[in-house]
Amino acid sequence: MALELRPNCECCDKDLPPHATDARICTYECTFCADCVDNVLLNVCPNCGGGFAPRPIRPATEWRPGLSVAKRPASTSRRQMSRSMEDAAALSQRLKDIPPEER
Repeated sequence: MALELRPNCECCDKDLPPHATDARICTYECTFCADCVDNVLLNVCPNCGGGFAPRPIRPATEWRPGLSVAKRPASTSRRQMSRSMEDAAALSQRLKDIPPEER
């Protein structure tokens, strides 16, 4: 199963096309922009409590048969956080000083 390339930041709703270098994901593919991850969420996923990594860029060119963003397009289903901003802020404050690999 391919990584779901979600089209937007789940916090601020910024567009994050497949080639966006500022897209960040958690282990469950929750998707946020780098600005929200750094300045709002403090590197704490509001949905699972994990950390974030840069989202990989799916190749635009079909270097291998069937493997490119044209053959396996990004999702068009926009998402929003499953928690309130207040709940997300509380979790971020609680976990921000614990490295993601220790959460």
